[in-house]
Amino acid sequence: MFRVSRLTDYATVVMTCIAAHPDDVLSTAQIAEETRLELPTVSKLLKSLGHAGLVESFRGVNGGYRLARPAQEISMAAIVEAMEGPLGMTECSMSDGHCERESQCGVRSSWQHINHVLDHALRAMSLADMLRPAARAPAGSPVQTELKGRIAP
Repeated sequence: MFRVSRLTDYATVVMTCIAAHPDDVLSTAQIAEETRLELPTVSKLLKSLGHAGLVESFRGVNGGYRLARPAQEISMAAIVEAMEGPLGMTECSMSDGHCERESQCGVRSSWQHINHVLDHALRAMSLADMLRPAARAPAGSPVQTELKGRIAP
């Protein structure tokens, strides 16, 4: 089964928590309480998300965190990449020269296509979309068009 790491999953929870309060600066403790995640975990996530430029921090008594840009401008790909690194289902789907069998591989182009579809889906889904109940790609969106007929519902 393919899945993102637990920390990446938690990072999306933290980011949606912050996005739900667009006009506020939230403390690490507030985020931990609202998300029901451990304070050290939230601190670790915020550090990684800050290094990636997704959240900005403020020091002082009223310090805390807020999104570095509007939720609509933050893709799920940006969050996954902040936590996991570059997106790639296989080494060869990311770039050339990582596999000695590359020249005779019969599945490389298929993995590259799958990687492209996944990358496109994550880039099309914004953090704002994650705030909506039953977040799904809107009918006729590039993601739905890309996936239509390729993946069983």
